[in-house]
Amino acid sequence: MSYRRRLAFLAGLDSLIVIVAMYLSYGPLNPSIIFQFESLVISSAILLISHHIYASFFHLYKKAWEYASIGELVAIVKAVTFSIVVTACFQYFVGFDLYMRALVTAWMLHVLCIGGTRFSWRVFRDHYVKPHREMKKVLIVGAGKAGTLIVRQLLNNRDLGLKPVAFIDDDRKKVKLQILGIPVAGTSKEIGGIAGKYQVDKIVIAIPSLNKTEMSRIFNECLKTNVKTQIMPMMEDIMLGKVAVNQFRDVEVEDLLGREPVELDIESISGYVTGKTVLVTGAGGSIGSEICRQIGRFSPQKIVLVGHGENSIYLIDMELRNTFQSSIEIIPVIGDIQDRARMFEVMEEHKPDVVYHAAAHKHVPLMEYNPRESVKNNVFGTKNVAEAADTFGVDTFVLVSSDKAVNPTNVMGATKRIAEMVIQQLSKASKTKFVAVRFGNVLGSRGSVIPLFKKQILAGGPVTVTHPEMTRYFMTIPEASRLVIQAGSLARGGEIFVLDMGEPVKIVDLAKNLITLSGYTEEEIGIQYSGIRPGEKMYEELLGQDEVFPEEVFPKIFIGKARFEQEDEVRYLLNQFESLKEIELKEYVLDLANRRENGVYLMAGNQ
Repeated sequence: MSYRRRLAFLAGLDSLIVIVAMYLSYGPLNPSIIFQFESLVISSAILLISHHIYASFFHLYKKAWEYASIGELVAIVKAVTFSIVVTACFQYFVGFDLYMRALVTAWMLHVLCIGGTRFSWRVFRDHYVKPHREMKKVLIVGAGKAGTLIVRQLLNNRDLGLKPVAFIDDDRKKVKLQILGIPVAGTSKEIGGIAGKYQVDKIVIAIPSLNKTEMSRIFNECLKTNVKTQIMPMMEDIMLGKVAVNQFRDVEVEDLLGREPVELDIESISGYVTGKTVLVTGAGGSIGSEICRQIGRFSPQKIVLVGHGENSIYLIDMELRNTFQSSIEIIPVIGDIQDRARMFEVMEEHKPDVVYHAAAHKHVPLMEYNPRESVKNNVFGTKNVAEAADTFGVDTFVLVSSDKAVNPTNVMGATKRIAEMVIQQLSKASKTKFVAVRFGNVLGSRGSVIPLFKKQILAGGPVTVTHPEMTRYFMTIPEASRLVIQAGSLARGGEIFVLDMGEPVKIVDLAKNLITLSGYTEEEIGIQYSGIRPGEKMYEELLGQDEVFPEEVFPKIFIGKARFEQEDEVRYLLNQFESLKEIELKEYVLDLANRRENGVYLMAGNQ
């Protein structure tokens, strides 16, 4: 029906309701009332005109009644009430007999008939006009505002094929009550039994304020049901219009870390980044690219993207340009950190205020087979960038390190520890504030365990885990990047910053969760233990016993004591680097990284 026809139909229907309601109110429904025919006709005309005026004012003829709810009912009540009041006032001032009982009866008939005709269209549309389809039963975890919002959306949009059948909520005052006609069936500890009772096909967790510990607990309860579990989108994304309320997302491994993410001190970061030139090495990598994205929020004047791989630098360059348009100058630089002359050239040209050094070889087993390349990149490369930063007066230099640098048992960790030594010693004499940041495994980064597990699951399994008791600390890419950025604002020179990463996670538990999140069972995919690989530990540490300061310098961020090694030992490594055989080099860097003596400086020109 066109808009004009629809408008004419509704206006005509309302006119008929108004006239009939007035007749019934002054006649059959109130037979004791004695009235003049002339006053009834005039009063009916006034009521009819008033009704159409207020119906237009409250947009009753423009509403899509197939989606009618409380808001539309309120509009009807307002329009009818005001029109009755106008009619009563007219009768009083003109001198007609004022029969309040008749007007109240007319008011009730108007609300009932006008509301009934509108809402009956919604009922008719939902049950007869729309073709019947199979509806999946949904259990909503959370009977608060978010859960109610989801239920309302599902009830109003049957096209989704989802039918809410019950709420779950840990507030016992709500249990056994009904919200929007949907029962609050029990608490989160009863999810298994309730899911079976209602034979649900999907579970939606709708508690935006849920912390990671509670999320993990509730998700584990949902796992017992073997029913697909999803989460409602973030409220800020809904408010910004990025997603709809009913666009549920799958539970990710990041949701189950069991701790809250680190938040940024916006004011302190703005102080050292806003309006400055920032250089990021390894800018095309997982951590480097995320640092660039988050740094852009603080409006630096320029971001210099340094990387060896042209494709990865091209991708982050294009992304940042599209995101920040012309508000930030983006400079892509192709260069290898092992090329000392190139690093000095880049530092001299752009003279950055802040450097985030994220470029590194990080794959533990590969570096065990290629120790020379690990030393060249992680030690000499860091030395080149750090000394260039010192030479050209960079204010803050942040090295991205690793928990594997603590009591290292592998080449990658050893070279990271030696890289820490480089910047710690430089900080003693330099005006540049050199600091390092250590964190554990980064979920979803290149070469990490999550992409490998996902690939193995996609191929039908099995998922390979090195050892059933092996544990690791885990964090997300945004968290890791935030820690690096925050460390720059806390830097005084020589510190090693460490994130409080909560309890370590068993790799096998991570694999089991990922299998379930992918919609499979452990029996379908299988888990195979492959044995500990060369250089791997059963567990990782974030600080050595002689490095620990117990106090937090920022919520969930700790600082480690600086410790230095013998200058002669490191000079020997640099001088004899080319002549040492692979096995000798590997043994030497491991020995050097685990020493505890004082005094070290990697002399410029020794390479």
